Amino acid sequence: MLIDFTNKTIIVTGGTSGIGKEIAIKFAELGGNLIITGTSSSKPKDIPISISYYQLDLLDDSSLDNFIEQLGHLPQIDILINNAGINVINELDMINVNDHDEVIKVNLNGPFIISKKLVNKMKSSGGKIVNIGSIWSAISKKGRLSYITSKAALAGLTRGLSTDLAEDNILVNTVSPGFTLTDLTKRSLSKEEIIKITDTIPMKRMAETSEIANVVIFLASDLNTYLTGQNIFVDGGFINV
Repeated sequence: MLIDFTNKTIIVTGGTSGIGKEIAIKFAELGGNLIITGTSSSKPKDIPISISYYQLDLLDDSSLDNFIEQLGHLPQIDILINNAGINVINELDMINVNDHDEVIKVNLNGPFIISKKLVNKMKSSGGKIVNIGSIWSAISKKGRLSYITSKAALAGLTRGLSTDLAEDNILVNTVSPGFTLTDLTKRSLSKEEIIKITDTIPMKRMAETSEIANVVIFLASDLNTYLTGQNIFVDGGFINV
């Protein structure tokens, strides 16, 4: 069976860069009708013309309400990828409570609200929801308390949604990337730092964004008919070390 998303309407939040952008482009190449979101007021110039763009700031309740209202005019939504996320690095005694609340609002509450509001548009023919998690949903590291909390809870949200929506043939999974060679990673880390991290990964390299996207594509495709409620780590074996 070939993977084909022709006539499928697909939403990818946070689809303007990194893993989200790679996911959106792959869906579009496979025939999908793509809608991506970003926080900018206008569509980035490097996004293909075939992909539609909606502004969405998950820290702004009115922005989220407007986004949901816009999608309400669509006759059907087949696939939802909850990818948008933020991170604040600080240890416990230095964490600002407002910063912690913002991480939870974007990484957990956003996917919950969007999923809740959109599932009715999936129920007529079934659908797929994929939440983008992190290795930090299963392991820990100093300074990532808020992010770890949000991604662990997102994995829990996935399990809860998968149970509630199973009878509607809506499959819900989490894909949790490990260290990934995004443009942001390349900009923020030196070559020496990247080498140091890759030495801790059993496969001795970071993931390419396409390798994360390929797993998402499978989970959202017609090839996946029974896999639901799972947190799938795409990390080169990192969490097993």
